[in-house]
Amino acid sequence: MGYGNYMDYQVAPAHACLCRAITSPHAHAAVPEGMTFPGSLPDVAERCGRWAPDSLSASASGSSDEKPTPRRPRWRIALAALVVLAALGAALALPLALGGGGRATPEQRLTTIRRMLRDSPLIDGHNDLAWNVRKFLHNKIGDFNLSAGLEGLEPWARSRWSHTDIPRLRLGQIGAQFWSAYVPCGARDKDAVQLAIEQMDVIKRIVDMNAAHLALVTGASDLLDAHRDGRIASLIGVEGGHALGDSLAVLRAFYNLGARYLTVTHTCDTRWARAAGTSGGLTEFGRAVVREMNRLGMIVDLSHAGEETARDALETSQAPVVFSHSGAAAICNSSRNVPDDLLRMIAANGGVVMINFYAKLVTCSERATIEDVIAHINHVRRVAGVEHVGLGAGYDGIDAPPVGLEDVSRYPHLLAELLRDPDWSEEDVRKLAGMNVVRVLQHVERVRDQWKRAAVFPGEETPGARRSECVYGTAFNKRI
Repeated sequence: MGYGNYMDYQVAPAHACLCRAITSPHAHAAVPEGMTFPGSLPDVAERCGRWAPDSLSASASGSSDEKPTPRRPRWRIALAALVVLAALGAALALPLALGGGGRATPEQRLTTIRRMLRDSPLIDGHNDLAWNVRKFLHNKIGDFNLSAGLEGLEPWARSRWSHTDIPRLRLGQIGAQFWSAYVPCGARDKDAVQLAIEQMDVIKRIVDMNAAHLALVTGASDLLDAHRDGRIASLIGVEGGHALGDSLAVLRAFYNLGARYLTVTHTCDTRWARAAGTSGGLTEFGRAVVREMNRLGMIVDLSHAGEETARDALETSQAPVVFSHSGAAAICNSSRNVPDDLLRMIAANGGVVMINFYAKLVTCSERATIEDVIAHINHVRRVAGVEHVGLGAGYDGIDAPPVGLEDVSRYPHLLAELLRDPDWSEEDVRKLAGMNVVRVLQHVERVRDQWKRAAVFPGEETPGARRSECVYGTAFNKRI
């Protein structure tokens, strides 16, 4: 369990040696901060020599008056055995109490989680703060002080869609955040590409303005470095494949601007992919988009995608994919959630389903609790495995967060609740919290590097001519 052995001593049998206690140089080194125990914890080791008899009287002449070596009373041997058993029991019980099984107090579990998150990053897959900045401030952020907090500042304070600022991110111990460059479906075939670029731009400007707390990163090693430096690693995900304008060149430009995942659809179909609730999958151009993302080192995100689209993407991708903010369809039968057969495909692919906190996707109703979110986490774990579940709350893009998970400050409380369950070890919680996503990033980067060594050329496919008043003519000839 990683808590160390708080009963770090040995008790030699009472009849075997005379012992002298020494103080351990590592006394209480693994006790989580703020944790108290009744009385002092044993912290000694026994250093033993040969036992000397209580009394030896031997005559030089070897006379019959020589006294035999006295024997220790049996009750002392029994007492020593009981001490050994008690020590072993305490040594085993304390780590178990701290690591799960419901035997630790909520405060002790929370202390354990806070210590853990200082060592391993908590990564959330989807946050819509940038869209709120566009709605409320029109991306004019000269006077936008995210570091001071937004809870008492209008219009953020009265909005049910606002859950994020730096003070609460710090309380929630977020190690890395994927910020969504969301493009509404109403911009499809209009100014979607421009909107995506503007949203990526405002994310980067917010990060720059708060450089003491945030760091723009584009890879797994940068993410881990930022976490070690005490800053929140900030990654960009573009939400909505219609933002590409049906162009692989735009996809490459997004990657060069810092985007590290693309959600292949939002709530609307594209010419090459179908959204949740609609039939059909990827076209040949859609498969080319997935392959180009593999070549670039960009994660394929299947949240909002239809089931056939998701299957086609999983069959096409040579790298792990994610659902950045979805749930388990077996718990809440929404077309936005992931059915069990796709969960098994995700496990085979090496990807991750990041659990959404929106009540309508958690319980299929207007209200949910922290326990309901845990039900989704446990279901994905049972079907796909603990290596394939993560967190993608969707804060600032939802108006009904669960009770107990009201904003970004509450992640540690969710993880502490998981530690009540003996099936969840601290290592399991580390994987859920973020290390599964680190693994996906590393694998996506390995595929990119392999394809680069193999000299795989950029894709040049197109979805075919598109007739629209918003599109320049199909002929590429220039009149001279």
